[in-house]
Amino acid sequence: MNTTPFQSDPPPSRMQRKLVVEVVEARNLLPKDGQEARAPTWSSISTLRRNEPPPNARFLRQRPQNMDYDELDIEVYNDKRFGNGGGRKNHFLGRVKIYGSQFSRRGDEGLVYFPLEKKSVFSWIRGEIGLKIYYYDEVADENMDSYQQQPQPQPQEADEEQFRPPPPQQMHNLPPEKPSPAEEGRVYESAQSHSYQEPQQPPVVIVEESSPPQEVMQGPSDNHPPRPPSPPHEVHRYPPEVRKMQVGRPPGGDRIRVAAAKRPNGDFSPRVINSKIGGSEATMEKKTHHPYNLVEPMQYLFVRISAYVKVRTSNHFVRSKPAVFALGHNRTDSAASGATLEISAWDASSESFLGGVCFDLSEVPVRDPPDSPLAPQWYRLEGSAADQNSGRVSGDIQLSVWIGTQVDEAFPEAWSSDAPHVAHTRSKVYQSPKLWYLRVTVLEAQDLHIAPNLPPLTAPEVRVKAQLGFQSARTRRGSMNNHSGSFHWNEDMIFVAGEPLEDCLMLMVEDRTSKEPMLLGHAMIPVSSIEQRIDERFVPSKWHALEGEGGGGGGPGGGGGPYCGRISLRLCLEGGYHVLEEAAHVCSDFRPTAKQLWKPPIGVLELGILGARKGSTDAYCVAKYGKKWVRTRTITDSFDPRWHEQYTWQVYDPCTVLTVGVFDNWRMFSDVSDDRPDTRIGKIRIRVSTLESNKVYTNSYPLLVLLPSGLKKMGEIEVAVRFACPSLLPDVCAAYGQPLLPRMHYIRPLGVAQQDALRGAATKWLHRVVRYMLDADSHSWSMRKSKANWYRIVGVLAWAVGLAKWLDNIRRWRNPVTTVLVHILYLVLVWYPDLVVPTAFLYVVMIGVWYYRFRPKIPAGMDIRLSQAETVDPDELDEEFDTIPSSRRPEVIRARYDRLRILAVRVQTILGDFAAQGERIQALVSWRDPRATKLFITICLVITIVLYVVPAKMVAVALGFYYLRHPMFRDTMPTASLSFFRRLPSLSDRLI
Repeated sequence: MNTTPFQSDPPPSRMQRKLVVEVVEARNLLPKDGQEARAPTWSSISTLRRNEPPPNARFLRQRPQNMDYDELDIEVYNDKRFGNGGGRKNHFLGRVKIYGSQFSRRGDEGLVYFPLEKKSVFSWIRGEIGLKIYYYDEVADENMDSYQQQPQPQPQEADEEQFRPPPPQQMHNLPPEKPSPAEEGRVYESAQSHSYQEPQQPPVVIVEESSPPQEVMQGPSDNHPPRPPSPPHEVHRYPPEVRKMQVGRPPGGDRIRVAAAKRPNGDFSPRVINSKIGGSEATMEKKTHHPYNLVEPMQYLFVRISAYVKVRTSNHFVRSKPAVFALGHNRTDSAASGATLEISAWDASSESFLGGVCFDLSEVPVRDPPDSPLAPQWYRLEGSAADQNSGRVSGDIQLSVWIGTQVDEAFPEAWSSDAPHVAHTRSKVYQSPKLWYLRVTVLEAQDLHIAPNLPPLTAPEVRVKAQLGFQSARTRRGSMNNHSGSFHWNEDMIFVAGEPLEDCLMLMVEDRTSKEPMLLGHAMIPVSSIEQRIDERFVPSKWHALEGEGGGGGGPGGGGGPYCGRISLRLCLEGGYHVLEEAAHVCSDFRPTAKQLWKPPIGVLELGILGARKGSTDAYCVAKYGKKWVRTRTITDSFDPRWHEQYTWQVYDPCTVLTVGVFDNWRMFSDVSDDRPDTRIGKIRIRVSTLESNKVYTNSYPLLVLLPSGLKKMGEIEVAVRFACPSLLPDVCAAYGQPLLPRMHYIRPLGVAQQDALRGAATKWLHRVVRYMLDADSHSWSMRKSKANWYRIVGVLAWAVGLAKWLDNIRRWRNPVTTVLVHILYLVLVWYPDLVVPTAFLYVVMIGVWYYRFRPKIPAGMDIRLSQAETVDPDELDEEFDTIPSSRRPEVIRARYDRLRILAVRVQTILGDFAAQGERIQALVSWRDPRATKLFITICLVITIVLYVVPAKMVAVALGFYYLRHPMFRDTMPTASLSFFRRLPSLSDRLI
C-alpha cells in the first residue's frame, strides 16, 4: 500500500451535490454487426442544462434543489473493434432522456429499465437499459481542485507502482483525474469508456454540479452588498471510496473536447428553463388540454366560513362575515409531521377566547376541479377548561375545509397567506373600455350676432371650437356669405370617445376678430345620442341651436339661454375604425370598434406566468393582449416570487404582440389619497407570429429598465406560452393575405399627424402603469433610438452590400472556379431566358431552406445591442428622459441644440448628394450641358442600331463577359461611363 506524505489542512468546505448513475445492464438490443451475437457496447452520458458543459467536470451549485430543470442524456453504441461485421463506425443502438425530477435521493433508488428511443424517424431501435440513478449531498472543499493539483514528493518506486496499468477489474477504483488547464478556460473533456468484459461491479459516473457564473448587472453604479449564502440544511458524510468512484479511461481511449457555448447577448438574452410543462406538442382536436397545464400546481389549504355564523357567551353575541382563506400547504410535510388546523373565535373588544375547532390535516379532503364545491357543515365550538370556568361557551360555526390548488374558483377571492393585503394584491382580469372615433363635421352657422362696430373693410373672423373632455380642436376661419350672413367651414374634427359614452360634446362659436375672443354661442350635445355607423354610408346633418352666455356661459350646465343662432353639424361615431392606443410595431389588436365586423378567432394564446428571480419584493405581473388585461396577485416579502397563474386570449391576428410587465406594488402600503405610482421593474414582448403552432415555450427573460444612469437589469421573469391553433392550416395562413387594419382605414384614411394625436388622446384615458405597457412615449426624441434605427437600416441593406462584394470578388477572379461556374450559369440563363424567373425563385427557396437551420428556437426578448443600450452617453440619456418643454438649464439646452445641428448637417449633406445624383440623370436629356446631351443622344442612337442588327443574346453575352473579364484586361482608373456621369451638371451650384 502506498503511503501519502503529510499534507496541510484543506481549506474550509461547503455543501456539494453529486449525481450517481449506475449502468447495470442492457437487454433485447438490436444487433448491428449483421449477426445475432452481442458485441461489446459502451454508453455515453451527457447532461443538457442551458449552456453548461458535459459531465465528468465538477458542478457546484448554490441551490441544489434546482436540479429539476436538468436533463440527463444516455446514448448506447456498439464497439466497432469487437464486432464481426467489420464496420467502420460505432453503430448507434439507442438513447434515453431522463429529467431531473426523476432522480432519487440515495437510499430510495432502484433498478429501472428505460426503453431506448430513436434518434430520427428512420432509425430502427429496440431494447431497454437498466439504470440506477441517485444523488447525495456532502461537504466538499471549494478549492479542492487546486489543492489536490499541488505536486507531492513521492519515491520513485511508488511512482512506478502508481503508473503501472491496472487490470480492467480495478479501473473503477482509480481516483478521479484532475481537470486539465483547458477545462478552466470553459473547454471540457468527456471520457468515454469501453467495457471489455463483464465487470463484477458496474461502473459509477459521478456528476458534480457547480453554480452558474455570477450575473453582472450593467447600469447604474449601485453598490449592493451580496446576499449572504443560506446555511446548508443537512450534511451527509460518506466514505471516501464512495466519493471517488468514477469510470476509468483505458489507455488510448478517445477524448472529446466540448466548448461551452456562450449566449450572444450575454446575461441579457432569454434562456430556456424547463420544457416539461404543458408537453412538447399538442393539438386542439386530438388532445384535450388541462386548463392549467402551463403552470405547476401550488397546494393551498382553503377554509370557507359561511355568511351566517353566530357565537354566544354569557353576555356577548357575535356574527361573522363570509370569508375564504387560502393557506400555503405542503401535503407531504403535513402528513409526516401530523399538522393540524385550528379555527378559533375571539371577542374583538376584550380579546378573550370564545371557542374553536381543530382539524387533522391528514383527514382534510382534496378537491380538484371540475369537482363540485364542498358543502359547508356545522361544527360545535369548544373552549378550554379555564374558559369553561369563566363562562360557558355555546355556539356553532359553519365552514368547509379542503385542499386545492390555484385552479380553484375560490382562490381569486381568498385571503392568501403569501399576500395578506387583499385590497390591492388579488389577481384580477380587466377589459379596456371600448373606444370610438367621434367625427364632427362643422358645415355652416347662421343667425350669428356679430359685433356691429368693426373697422371698415374688415371681415369677421369666426371660428368653431369643439371640446370633448380633455380634448379640444378649433376650425379654420370661416368663409362668410355676404347675401345671407352665414359662415361656412365644411371641416372635419375627430375625437376619441370611450364607453359608457357619458360625456357631452361642447361646441363654442367664437369671434376672434379683436384681441379678446368673444363667445357668440355654444351648444351641448350628449355623445350617447350621436348616431353610430360601421361603414362609409352618408350621415345626414342636423341643425343645433346655439345658446348665449346666459345659459351658463359655455359651461357644461348651460341650457335654456337666449337664442344666439344655429349651427349645422354632421356627427357620427365611427365603428369601422380601430382606435390606435398602442404603438404600431407592438400592437396587440387590429379589430374595429364595432363587434359586427369582427372575424372569427384563429386560435388561442395561453400564457403561464411562473415566477420571477432576483427581482423586488411585493411584485406583481400585468399582461396585456387585445382588450383584455390581467394582473396576478402580489407576492409579498419575496425576491423570487412564484405566481403560477395561467390566462388565455382569443387570437384574431397572428401578427400581434403580447406584453408582460412586472411592477412593485406600492399601493398596499400607501394611503388612499396618495397617488404614488407603482414602480416598474421591466417588461417583455412576445410576437405571436414567432410561435410555432401548439408548441409550449418555457423561457426566462431578463427584466431590463433604461434609467437616466444607464441600463439596469432588475431581475428575470419565467413564463410559459403556447399558441394553440387548429390543424386546418388555410384558416391561419389566410390572415397573412388580409389587410392589417380595418376597411375604413383605407377608404377614408387618417393622416399620420392626426393618428399620432388620436393615439396620444387614447392613452390618456388609461392609468400610468397602463401607459407604460402601451409604450406611450415611443415617439419621443432619443439619440439612442436614432442610432438604433440607423443601424437597423444598415442591417437591412447588408444583403445588398454582401451581394456587391460577392460580384466584385467574381469579376476580380478571386476564386477562378467560382468565376468559371458563374460564366456557365450566365450562358445558360442568356440562352434560355425562360429559366431566369424560375431560377430566381428557386434561389429564394434554397436560401429559406438554408436559413431554417438558424431559425430562432425561442421567442426573442429585449435586445440591448439592437437598442444601442450597451454604451450610452449620460447626456443622451438625460436628453431622452427630459420633458417637453425642456426642464434643463439654458446652457445644457444650447449644447444639445448645437449637437442636433451638427447631426442635421450630416443628414442635409446626404440628402443633397441624393438630389444631385437624380438631377444628373435628368440632365442627360435636359440640354443643360449641350455637349453632354449631344454625346448621350449619339451613343443611344449607336446602341439602338447595334441592337437592331446584332441578336440580343449575343449582346447580352458580350456585355456579361466584358463585365466579368480578367483583371489583367482592366484599368485601375474609373470607367468612361462613370466619369461622364460625374461630369453632368446638377442644381447644387444654383443654391444660395
